[in-house]
Amino acid sequence: MRVMVVGSGGREHCLAWKIAQSPEVEEVFCVPGNGGMRSVGTCVSLSSFREMLDFVREKDIGLVLVGPEAPLASGIVDTFLAERRAIIGPDRRGALLEASKVFAKEFMRRYGIPTAPFFGL
Repeated sequence: MRVMVVGSGGREHCLAWKIAQSPEVEEVFCVPGNGGMRSVGTCVSLSSFREMLDFVREKDIGLVLVGPEAPLASGIVDTFLAERRAIIGPDRRGALLEASKVFAKEFMRRYGIPTAPFFGL
């Protein structure tokens, strides 16, 4: 199987490194990756979800893992699932719990989840 890891930080490097060790994985692509990730996979510069989907189709990638909050909160998982592509990460609304502190606080207040007091915008 070919796997694509989206991100360029330490978390994504660790994921790519460990995934590359699996006998089930023949190739790892890191988007965009970083200099250190070149030792575990092929770094590819893709900027839009559409470019990533096209690349996944072209390379017959079986699984995509997303680390960073920004693409998750922007809906990368929703986009890939709409195209019936295997991807790991929360959908856009789920990612908002991490990406937006106001959203998270209002969510906790709405559902009675204990949290420190806050004042919305």
